[in-house]
Amino acid sequence: MEEKKLDINSIIGFVLIFGILIFMFYQNRPTPEELEAQKAKQEQVEAQAEKEETPLLSEEEAPIAIDLQDSTAIANYKGAIGAFGYTTPNDGITTLENELVTLKIDNKGGEIVEAKMRNFVTFDSVPVYLVKDGNASFGLNFTTSDNRVLNTRDLYFEPTMSKNGDNQVLSMKAKVAADKFLEYRYEMKPNDYLVDFTIRSQGLNGVINSSKPVQLEWKLKGIRHSKSIQYENRYTRLTYNHEDGKISKLSEGKDDEETEEDVKWLSYRQHFFSSILATEEHFKKAELSSQNLVEEESRTFGYTKVYDSKVPLEMNGGELSQNMHWYYGPTDVDVLKHYEELGLEDSIPFGWGIFGWINRYVFTPFYTFLSSYLPYGIAIVIMTILVRLAMSPVTYKSYLSQAKMKVLKPEITELGEKYKDNAMKKQQETMKLYNKAGVSPMSGCVPAFLQMPIFYALFMFFPTSFALRQKSFLWADDLSSFDTIYQFPEGFSIPFYGDHISLFPILASVAIFFYMMMTTGQNMPQQPGMPNMKFIMYLMPFMMLFFFNNYASGLSLYYFVSNLITIGIMLVIKNFILDDDKIHAQIQENKQKPKKENKFQRKMREMMEQAEEQKKTGKR
Repeated sequence: MEEKKLDINSIIGFVLIFGILIFMFYQNRPTPEELEAQKAKQEQVEAQAEKEETPLLSEEEAPIAIDLQDSTAIANYKGAIGAFGYTTPNDGITTLENELVTLKIDNKGGEIVEAKMRNFVTFDSVPVYLVKDGNASFGLNFTTSDNRVLNTRDLYFEPTMSKNGDNQVLSMKAKVAADKFLEYRYEMKPNDYLVDFTIRSQGLNGVINSSKPVQLEWKLKGIRHSKSIQYENRYTRLTYNHEDGKISKLSEGKDDEETEEDVKWLSYRQHFFSSILATEEHFKKAELSSQNLVEEESRTFGYTKVYDSKVPLEMNGGELSQNMHWYYGPTDVDVLKHYEELGLEDSIPFGWGIFGWINRYVFTPFYTFLSSYLPYGIAIVIMTILVRLAMSPVTYKSYLSQAKMKVLKPEITELGEKYKDNAMKKQQETMKLYNKAGVSPMSGCVPAFLQMPIFYALFMFFPTSFALRQKSFLWADDLSSFDTIYQFPEGFSIPFYGDHISLFPILASVAIFFYMMMTTGQNMPQQPGMPNMKFIMYLMPFMMLFFFNNYASGLSLYYFVSNLITIGIMLVIKNFILDDDKIHAQIQENKQKPKKENKFQRKMREMMEQAEEQKKTGKR
């Protein structure tokens, strides 16, 4: 009866603490007048941020603007660019489009000025753009033989469309003569995100100064696509393949830069979408940088990071020739695996080491298989059930260890009373008891460590699985983002919790709380120097509640169902498999058997005996 009463009090305490926190923050919410003042201030700050925000290009880097209706301006422009003035300035946009992506290429600079996904929209139903409104730039810096320093973004290219079978081919040429030019060649295949891209020159030996480097520079400012910019920014990173297959990343939370050699591809990842430049010959060197633009959560701020790559290109015989590929598309394993020869699938953040291996080769294909037959939310539930059943032997070992500890609890308590004034002796006798009974106090922890790879792999799977993006289940409208059952008034936010209440994290935290009660609340004796198990029992659910409130609802759903199943398995083990009387009898039988110490046990015993002897000697 006392044990049941303690359980009820624990539950009430858990609910009251959470309720008091919400009530306290809500009572201290701003008044309507304060909200208006905060809103005005926020609008002013964001407007100022838009003005002061680091521009994609500095004034020196920005393309030369000329009025094509002004003959004097055109003459001055041609005089500034020298031999490349052969190409007649002509404003215009050429479109390459297939079933998946639309690319717009500008005559000025020959670069992609718009990249739109045809089959995807943002959280607010706007088409997903990776390049738009000047958020990206691509160009070559080089020196001519008459010492002019030029950038291809200042040059006009002459477009020519053609066909190569079913492929669309766009040739953009900046000419110095009818048969002498710098060419950007784009080839788009049907139903494919990958666009072949070649930079080559013809007849420019002696026009471009080959003794000075030609430098490719590619910049991009990541456009926001998700309802939480902080959450999206967490998975927005510059990733690159270098040194014969090594995958590295720049920091996701702060400004970062690196200089690398032998680079195969550069990925400007924007959570669920990526802009990738891959090369067949490899870049010998690349200077990479990433600037973080997100300081705090905002409902209106539109950009995440600014990426910048500077790559020197080599000339052979005074000419340029570089075969590359552009990829503008989803960061989706089902899409990127088709480009195995380029290794673009490695740009997906599966996780580190064995955790990433489990995510990539177990959970991702397994969930893809389930979701091909089942609704996405149901597929998570089924996957959870199967994972927990597969881990049930580990759960059994863990609960068996707890049951043994529970049986030994009276004897451990007795030792505590007997040696309450001698902690060293108490620890020594306790270890002897464990050894005689054939019980290891650490055996309950080992199963938890065995489950860590599964935990971390799933922790990375749900936020980064493209298959979950904008897929709904019950009240959650996007399993790859947080669910919302209540939105706090504008201007009101709980520190570390957010401006909304998500239900799946609450359900997961409650399930974790009950699981903790079953595993630590009643059976685990308090050891000297060990953390208070009661405190951990309350702390863990609260940590999960606050952390998961802004995390993928699919992950919260998994942990909710997982803990419910684990509780069910433990109840079956407790009531139908394990018998306390049999365990007690087995322990008593173990005590009668002679025990052979291993080297570690013998060493520990000798150390404790020496410490005890030194203590006695000191008292004399």
